Amino acid sequence: MTDTTNRLAHALPKRSELRKEHTWDLEDMFPTVADWEAAYKKTEARKGELESYRGRVGSSAATLLEALTLQDEISGEANRINVYAYLRRAEDATNATSAALADRAGNLGSALGAAAAYIEPEILALDPETLAGYITSEPGLAAYQQYFDKLGRMREHVRSAEVEELMAQAANVMGGFGAVRSALENADLDLGTITDSDGNDVQLSQGNLSHYLHDTDREVRRTAWISAADAYLGMKNTFAGTLAGGVKRDVFNMRARKFSSSLEASLYPNAIPTEVFHNLIVTVWKNLPTWHKYFAIRRRVLGLDVHHEWDITAPLTTNGPEIPFEQGMEIILESLAPLGEEYVEIVRQGVADRWVDPYANVGKGGGAFSAGTPGTFPYISMSYQNDLSSVSTLTHELGHSLHSYYTWQNQPEGYSHYTMFAAEAASNMHQALLGAHLFGQERDRAFQIAMIEERMGNHLRYFFTMPILAKFELDCHERVERGEALTADSMIETLAGIYQDAYGGQVEVDEQRMGITWARFPHLFANFYVFQYATGISAAAAMGSNVLDEGQPAADRYLNFIKAGDSQFPIDALRAAGIDMRDPAPIQAAFDILAGYVDRLDALTRD
Repeated sequence: MTDTTNRLAHALPKRSELRKEHTWDLEDMFPTVADWEAAYKKTEARKGELESYRGRVGSSAATLLEALTLQDEISGEANRINVYAYLRRAEDATNATSAALADRAGNLGSALGAAAAYIEPEILALDPETLAGYITSEPGLAAYQQYFDKLGRMREHVRSAEVEELMAQAANVMGGFGAVRSALENADLDLGTITDSDGNDVQLSQGNLSHYLHDTDREVRRTAWISAADAYLGMKNTFAGTLAGGVKRDVFNMRARKFSSSLEASLYPNAIPTEVFHNLIVTVWKNLPTWHKYFAIRRRVLGLDVHHEWDITAPLTTNGPEIPFEQGMEIILESLAPLGEEYVEIVRQGVADRWVDPYANVGKGGGAFSAGTPGTFPYISMSYQNDLSSVSTLTHELGHSLHSYYTWQNQPEGYSHYTMFAAEAASNMHQALLGAHLFGQERDRAFQIAMIEERMGNHLRYFFTMPILAKFELDCHERVERGEALTADSMIETLAGIYQDAYGGQVEVDEQRMGITWARFPHLFANFYVFQYATGISAAAAMGSNVLDEGQPAADRYLNFIKAGDSQFPIDALRAAGIDMRDPAPIQAAFDILAGYVDRLDALTRD
């Protein structure tokens, strides 16, 4: 039994029990908490500098540049403070000291945001011709052209300086719902105890739940799935209160900024047409028969009369490969070769420099993410479990991290935080290359089935579950916009109904336990984020095919895309890379690839 398997089968280690090389290097940001405290106090003291330009931002080109430069500088300092605190809390939500740091970092960000809230209204108060003249006369302002263009789009939606300051002050309070949900899930929620296939009693956690949901023993999967679902159901009203609060926040911001819907309010600032969202939902629902065929194949292979939710994650082969972290990294590096030697070496060095926090521990969330800001590493948190799925998750997060790395190397602070829409294209690009690399090798039947299962598992999450959640999210926002209440029971009923429709009778739906699964997705607190996983996997499939077919020219287009950061609108950046996401064609093309996986799986399991 490997170290990782031991870690999963028995009690998770405390954070302090992990080997240093198996943790991320947060000391690269701040060697000690005392250093963080010093940076916090220094940045907090600069609030007055931010406020010093009030009433004179637009008085001259030089003053405008000074104000924007100062705002970027202080924002960069605050972001480093926030990232450190956020990651300390993420590595162990039971650590009260780390939780306090994160809370203080949030308060600092809110205070600085309020102090700078007057800047954009004062810029918008300038006559457009005057602003154009400033840009012409002051070369330093040319770097802010995209910022001015985005701000100009928001002219009708930016309020007075007084209102903007009030909204900035309220942002930290309204953003607290997600933090409450995170603390509830990662620190307080007891997922229960199950018996594994060896007869051991196992305490379920966010870090090991996925492992048991993929167990070959159906009873282990069933009890793990039910135990976790019942834990969330036991706290359904609290989870519902946090999600309802997040939706109400979105609707408040929509109305305060005079948009016609929460969806429009979310997408408009980044020039993403709402039809991109609606095209996705329509195209996914049109292609549901592909998913129905896949579920039918699984039922046949597993020999089931009834296909339950806990069977969706059942392995179709018991001979799937075991892949330790180091071997997984070598596979990833090989798969990224089409993007060039420099790219591969950056990934290799990043892992050596401890960007990655790979293993589970008490208090660490079960999900995976990449996080950072200019001046830090692009860190990765995950729970690596020695399987193909973990390799895929790792390369997905490395896609985010390399996106961040290239953006930070090529863009100023103001353009260093790319949109979510662009982010998921980069992360899924890595997975597309991983799939192509592994499918291109001569492997035995069991490995081929395991590889298809990994690809299908990834698509199940991003091309089935996330669109379902997107439809659910839209329904929640529209109900609040109409003045209706969001209760735990109504949300459970809504999501269960969407799943019932999407499964098409191929999977038995437990209304209560399946309906509560919205509580497991913190993504729903990032306003209309979940649909962007599906658009991202579609764009990535197209870019990956282009790189493999065309070679260096397409690789260069991709590298230019991840260098762009927020200096272009995401739709424009993807068009420059050769992908037009305003057209449903890339989504349909991705479904065509998915259908090929299903057909290949059908053939492999009939031999």
